Amino acid sequence: MIGRPKGAKLLNRSLMHAAARLHYIERLSQLEVSKRMQVSTATVSRLLSHAREEGIVRIQVADLDETDALGDKLQIALGLSAVRVLESGKPAALSSQVGSLLTEAKLAPGAVIAIGWGRAVQSVIAAGLPRIPNVVVVPTSGGMHETASHFQINEFVRKGAEQMQGEAHFLYAPSIVSPELLSVLSRDPDTSQMLDLWTKVDVAIVGIGDFQRSSGNRNFEFAPKDAKRVVGDVVRNYFDQNGDEVHWSGQENLMALSRKQLQRIPLSIGIATGKEKVPVIIGAARSGMINALVTDTRVASQILEQLDESQVA
Repeated sequence: MIGRPKGAKLLNRSLMHAAARLHYIERLSQLEVSKRMQVSTATVSRLLSHAREEGIVRIQVADLDETDALGDKLQIALGLSAVRVLESGKPAALSSQVGSLLTEAKLAPGAVIAIGWGRAVQSVIAAGLPRIPNVVVVPTSGGMHETASHFQINEFVRKGAEQMQGEAHFLYAPSIVSPELLSVLSRDPDTSQMLDLWTKVDVAIVGIGDFQRSSGNRNFEFAPKDAKRVVGDVVRNYFDQNGDEVHWSGQENLMALSRKQLQRIPLSIGIATGKEKVPVIIGAARSGMINALVTDTRVASQILEQLDESQVA
């Protein structure tokens, strides 16, 4: 759920920009914008008014020059196809930029969008995705053995498909299966269709997991020499800060998009905020499993600083 902004932070430029995009670009009414951002209609009106005064809204929604410049620099440094940097890590602002990337992709009917799990993805789905009719929406993996709301991947697929007016496909299987169950599932028509769709994904929206902080990592076993170097994962495909694969025991039974499948996706959007994600984002970018990034200014600056320091060293 989107937390209600308070005080002076309410009228910062990122929230003005998010409200302007929803109202002027996605053609939502002020009432619909207020529901999406979970603020009052009076607040939406003030955000739009300030957006006009600040020059964010002219004939079209203006980009934020400072964050654009930072994003361009980070894009080159990480070798990504697109980077969107926000002044605020608020879900509405994150969702706005993910939505912008989806819209710019000009997806054709029948395009396949894969949705991952995690707090960042959950917040983006809660804030809402743009209308892209007739796309096919699928999960990036089977379900986690976790009860926390940010692991409920089929629900994210359902909501995302509803928001985009697409067709949802669900995977009723755990993310890690036994060899015997994997053999059975591969013969199931619905599962077989999902496995085929995973080879045709056009866009992925994924979180970038921090290995040290994730509660879902306790059942993953690494060789002693590998355990020390793993920093994070994309859809349970683990990597070190250089982006190199870190294999774990049982990985062959993972019911999820593989590293190679993620690497071939034309637009794979990683979403991550928070200073603890700095080395994780660097590793994810180097792994090739994401080729686009949505993050905030503080993280972007810290990534560039770390990259500069590593070059000096």
